[in-house]
Amino acid sequence: MTWDVLNIIGTLAFAVSGALVAMEEDFDIFGVMILGFTTAFGGGTIRNLLIGIPVEDIWTQGNLFILAFTAILVVFLFPTHWWIRYWNRWGIFFDAIGLAAFAIQGALMAVYSGASLAGAIVAATLTGAGGGMIRDVFAGRKPMIFRDEIYALWAALGGLLIGIGLIKGAWMTGALLVAIVLLRMLSVHYRWQLPKRSLT
Repeated sequence: MTWDVLNIIGTLAFAVSGALVAMEEDFDIFGVMILGFTTAFGGGTIRNLLIGIPVEDIWTQGNLFILAFTAILVVFLFPTHWWIRYWNRWGIFFDAIGLAAFAIQGALMAVYSGASLAGAIVAATLTGAGGGMIRDVFAGRKPMIFRDEIYALWAALGGLLIGIGLIKGAWMTGALLVAIVLLRMLSVHYRWQLPKRSLT
């Protein structure tokens, strides 16, 4: 049940995120569909490649494809001003939910497949941030993973906690999801940044 819920939450959040970014960039309906699907399923595809799960397994998620398609279509058909108003207010929140849900799902899948702690952290990071990174590259934007506010670190932290076996049971998984979303939102609000250096 936890697995399915995380899949649904992450897919919906990232499908909507990708569709709205595509509409901001003036993509046609085909482009909106491609970017929405890429955002929703790109991170999982990268994860499968890294931890040895057959890539073609991604095509067995028929119900999630229908869910993503429906969400993208609803976004495309609703009045633009309605979406833009709410996207400006809730867009980062949707992305944070997708980041958290897919990071946890990626870490759990890595642990279940017998991956090491490093594998769980990498799977969490790339499943959580990979779809958004591909979305931003396709849209010609600087990937959110490389922007100033802390982003992928929260996914890696979730992978660490799951990898060392600290998170057990549905309620702890739910608490971790809420914590990652909250930390991501706080990092945006307070502009938390990791140390950086310039060569100039």
